[in-house]
Amino acid sequence: MGKVYDGISGRLREFVEAQPVFFVATAPSGAQGHVNVSPKGMTGTFVVLDEARVAYLDYHGSGAETIAHLRDNGRITLMFCAFDGAPKIVRLHGRGVAVPVDDPGFADLLAAFPAPPDRHGLRAVITVDVTRVSDSCGFAVPLMSYQGDRDLLVQAHSRRSAADLADYRVTKNAVSIDGLPAISPARARAPRG
Repeated sequence: MGKVYDGISGRLREFVEAQPVFFVATAPSGAQGHVNVSPKGMTGTFVVLDEARVAYLDYHGSGAETIAHLRDNGRITLMFCAFDGAPKIVRLHGRGVAVPVDDPGFADLLAAFPAPPDRHGLRAVITVDVTRVSDSCGFAVPLMSYQGDRDLLVQAHSRRSAADLADYRVTKNAVSIDGLPAISPARARAPRG
């Protein structure tokens, strides 16, 4: 039987920080639109800020569903599964905000990550004010071995200039697949250093 916790501390915090992959789920408001689930990983891209707040680094990707949904309604769930050791699943439900690289608060948030991967290609920091922390059994989650991080995302972004990334935001990240605004046009076009 699952348990609801008052916050992210102790062994629960150790568990979520130790997982090499987690999943992010968001959805637009209303009955229409697509639910989005994205896998996230790479060592150094997730941090527990305090017992009720977490953050993760958001790199350029093929879409911007999470950012669009957060702009629309803020709802987000992060799920962590144990693929080795004791079977466990932890879900963090809350309200999220995307803090883009040109936001005045971005540098302070980035400083909370002790060892982030290469910053090139970083689009935003997603912060989550956690309103519900729960666990459940992971009896049906398969046992798998972690072999290491892939460096393909960082490599792909290192080949792009600031202007290339700005163009990418304009052409691929301005709206969600449902047409919701994601990255504002002014921010999408602003070249990054």
